This record gives sequence, structure tokens and C-alpha cells, in this order.
Amino acid sequence: MDTSYPREDPRAPRKADGAAHTALALGTPRPPPRDHLIWSVFSTLYLNLCCLGFLALAYSIKARDQKVAGDLEAARRLGSRAKCYNILATMWTLVPPLLLLALVVTGALHLSRLAKDSAAFFSTKFDDSDYD
Repeated sequence: MDTSYPREDPRAPRKADGAAHTALALGTPRPPPRDHLIWSVFSTLYLNLCCLGFLALAYSIKARDQKVAGDLEAARRLGSRAKCYNILATMWTLVPPLLLLALVVTGALHLSRLAKDSAAFFSTKFDDSDYD
């Protein structure tokens, strides 16, 4: 009975010096997950429509906690949710003012054209013979 340590597999290929080798295929390392914390803080402070910025901040903090704990897959999932809530908060904050601006501009253009047409109507001179 062999009690020597470390135990070697007798079937493993040996080098010329007699030591066994093991090769691991690691692949390309994935980048660390993003938690979008700064964007979430900005969304919470400035773009907090329907509390979407607060939800983004909560998921960002959870993603950072999972990253520190070592659960990278959960950190990626939570970071992705934080990103979605940040995008929603940004869109909900930027789109309505842009639509309102477009409505004001088109309304002003329409009113100016209407005013030109009505000014031409009121500047028409009538003769007394028109009323006979």
C-alpha cells in the first residue's frame, strides 16, 4: 500500500522527469459584472419618475453586494435589471418634455399661419355698394 503524498494517477501521462501534468481549458475570462451604481444614483436624484430611479439604485446595490460575495452570475442578472430600470427612468424623464416641446413648436407654427390668414381677412376693404 502506497501512502506517499501527493498521490499520482498511474494512468496520467508523465514527463521525461516523471512528474504528472494536468491541463485546464479556461477559455477567455469574462469581464466583471457592471452594477451601474453612479447612473442609478443620478436616476434616483434627478430622474425619479414613478420611483424607477430608486428601483435601479436598489438593484445596483444588490448587484454590488453579489459581486463582492463572489456570485458573479447573480451580480450580472441584478446589474442587468438595474440597467433596464435606469433606461426606463431616463426615457420616462426625457421623452415627455421633448414631446411637449414638439407640440408647442407645432402649435406656434399653426397659430402663426392662422393669424396671417385672419389678418388678410380683416384687412379687406369693403365699399358701400357691397352692402346693397
